Amino acid sequence: MNLFYIIFIVVQILIGIHFFIPFLFYVIGRFSGKQQQVLQQELEADYAVIITAYQQVSQVPYAVDSILKSNYNNYLIYVVADNCDISGLSFKDDRVIVLRPEQTLASNTGSHFYAIKRFQRLHGRLTIIDSDNLVHKEYFNELNKIFDGGYTAIQGVRAAKNLDTTYACLDEAGDIYYRLVDRKLMFEAGSSSALSGSGMAFTTQLYRSCLENTVISGAGFDKILQYEILSRGIRIAFAEQAIVYDEKTSKTDQLVNQRSRWINTWFKYLFLGGRMLFMSLIRFNWNQFLFSTMLLRPPLFILLMIAFVFFIADLFIWPMFVIFWILGIVMFFLTVFAALSYFKADSRIYDSLKNAPKFIYFQILALLKARKANKISVATEHFHEEKIDN
Repeated sequence: MNLFYIIFIVVQILIGIHFFIPFLFYVIGRFSGKQQQVLQQELEADYAVIITAYQQVSQVPYAVDSILKSNYNNYLIYVVADNCDISGLSFKDDRVIVLRPEQTLASNTGSHFYAIKRFQRLHGRLTIIDSDNLVHKEYFNELNKIFDGGYTAIQGVRAAKNLDTTYACLDEAGDIYYRLVDRKLMFEAGSSSALSGSGMAFTTQLYRSCLENTVISGAGFDKILQYEILSRGIRIAFAEQAIVYDEKTSKTDQLVNQRSRWINTWFKYLFLGGRMLFMSLIRFNWNQFLFSTMLLRPPLFILLMIAFVFFIADLFIWPMFVIFWILGIVMFFLTVFAALSYFKADSRIYDSLKNAPKFIYFQILALLKARKANKISVATEHFHEEKIDN
């Protein structure tokens, strides 16, 4: 076997292994057992709830209302309305503080620290909520269970609040897949849950130590944040019952613009995966090692495209290796349906799967626009305003 074939096979294994990793995580998690929590029970911990809005505030009242109706009382809500008209934004509850930066920040972390510097008291914990999110009534109580188990960083579940279009359903299907693989299975295997940008909570001290002196432009602050947390040897817990309801993309232009920013962010911060892999090998750190494999994995549609190209190439170059890709794709579909089953996906999500090729097509368009993604928009435009009973 010459050097070309060796390199050809090694590259394929490094790409294809991502289809098998979820099963490996599942096996590791079963052998390691459930996460043990020794409750310290800090009842009614004090939360700062930071809601960020950019250019749009139409959905902020819904987000605030869901928090005020939660089964929890010890918090203050800081609404940071960046580059927004707040003339019609007012709240009777004195736990809601509306902040409008004097200059446009156009930055998630900029908005977060604008609020942090204006905290009206020393909050021990903070949680970050998007303006289009709705909070489950037990959100804070579920966070407390994890915090009281000794964790200082938590990612909750971002479930769909709208399944009114095929694209919203497919968006939720992808999110459910990542929820199982990158959050639940990753955490149970002894690593950390990936962060999602909202529906996450930290001790205020940890959040400040990670990002207070870091300037982040464009999207992807959660990528930097999770890297900073893990580089400190800290695990990010997954809180399966701490739920926020998130608006899913419902229109094609919304989908393309959002995904182009996400793809741009993956390429922009890909180096963090390599850096963490090296760090994990030097420190013999299991948490960092497993997490680095997730950081180095391409977006799902790119992974599927690469698999298809290798499958066709193997038909002519190395026919026996076709079996590897068949097994990988079978494992992928098993993982998808395992995720949908575990998280009790709506029947509309199953029905939408037949349109997955069209969804991938629009993500390819997003890939072509990825280089200029941050010039298109810095925030996803929201359309769904229907309030749900949570």
